[in-house]
Formats: sequence, structure tokens, C-alpha cells
Amino acid sequence: MSTTRRKLLGYALGGAAATTVGLPSAPAHAASWQLKWSPSASGAGLGAFETIEDDRAGSHPSGAPHISTAGNNWRFTMHTVDRDTSADRQRHEVTGLRLGSGSNYLRWTEGQSWRLTYSMYIPSSLKATTSFTHIMQMKQPGTGSSPIVVQSLRRVNGVQTIELKQFTDDILVGRTELEPLQDRWIDVDFQIKIGNGSAGSLRWILKNGSTTVVDKSRTGIDTFLADRVRPKWGIYRSLGDTSGSLQNCYLQLSNLRGYQLV
Repeated sequence: MSTTRRKLLGYALGGAAATTVGLPSAPAHAASWQLKWSPSASGAGLGAFETIEDDRAGSHPSGAPHISTAGNNWRFTMHTVDRDTSADRQRHEVTGLRLGSGSNYLRWTEGQSWRLTYSMYIPSSLKATTSFTHIMQMKQPGTGSSPIVVQSLRRVNGVQTIELKQFTDDILVGRTELEPLQDRWIDVDFQIKIGNGSAGSLRWILKNGSTTVVDKSRTGIDTFLADRVRPKWGIYRSLGDTSGSLQNCYLQLSNLRGYQLV
């Protein structure tokens, strides 16, 4: 057999061990968003979430439940008399992404990328304030930890806005006027790469029907404190508003979906 023939068969002269030649490499795997969480309000109800924070201080039992379902929507109702355990603020929120009816829930950890999409209804009674009014947060579970990311209703130079910020370094990701988005269903697309120091990133998209109102991203930012990241939704607002904007109000969410980039 000729030398050329031996090489094509993967043998060296003298009977050396076989080697593989000429085989194509395996195609690279393209990362994609995979659906991990898709509860319905009419099916899972409040069981869609890891924890429920409904009037933790017991300030307004006659107004309960403040967190409920209405058809296919989750509803958060806030009254001006409601108080949190810290009496200078109000809070009715849900946390986490529960799977099924047991104790299993999704854990968002460092190095992972997650995406949340949902529809949101902000009535004109839920106004932006001069102090904080958060309607979504990313937090480390446990008491006493600061938010990592907040989606908030904030008055800026007297104008009502909705914004997304990386909280710990006060980095504004995006902001737009609130009033054109009230009293109608809008769509939220929130994406986070969980990273410490400068390893994290955020993307925030708001759509009003077929119109994209906001599509903003920030990279090289800190999106991790410790343990894990857990999303929260609801109404969490300070009583320190000076614009006269605090009144009885509510917030509705629907079509909640959670995706992981894998």
C-alpha cells in the first residue's frame, strides 16, 4: 500500500496508532431563549409566585385581599390607608417564579441570563411620584437588601415618567412619558444577564400596541449582590410624595412568561 494510501486510512508507517483526519467539526450551539415559566392567573392564581406580600403589617384587613386575580389578570390594589411594616411606605408585592403547586421555583444565579415578558395595565389613578414608586424590582432574597434593578413611576421636572434603573449605582437604562401609556394594556420585555461588577447587562423594551416606545440596553454593569436574583411585581411606594399623587389605585399584569438563555 502506498504512503499516501496509508495516511488516508489514518495510519503512519511502521504501524503507529490510528488518528482521525479530515472529519468536520461539530456545529456550534446557538444560544436561544427557552420558556421556563408560563402561569395563568385563572389557573395557577397566586400560586404562580414564590411568596406573597399582601399587607404585611395588617394595616387594612377590611381591604383584603390587596393581591388577587381577575380572570386572566393578576391585580394589585393599593389604598391610601395601607401601610407596610415600615410606616413611611406602602407595599403589596409578589416575588419569584414558582413551578407547579409545590415548593419548586426558579433560581436566578450569577452567570445566567433571564428574560421576562408580560402585559401591564397602569390606570391613570396610579401616578408617578416625587419619591419612589416601584412596580417591578430585582432583589436578593432576604430582609435588608437593596434592590438591584427597579422599574419605577417617577416625576421628572413635573412630568410623569416610567423608567428602568440599575439601582445600586443609580444607572438609568431608559425612561419615557407615562401618561400616553396609562389606561391601556402595554407590553414589557425585560432581559438581564446576572453578573458581578461589570459582568452584567440589562435590556428594557416597552411596546404600546405595535409601537415600540422604549428599547434600551446597558452593558458592563453590576446586576448581582449575593445568593441569587429574585423578581418582584406589585406596588411599592413611598408616602413622601410632594406632588399630591397618592390616591387609591391598582395595577394589573397578564401573560407572564419567564425565559432562560441556554
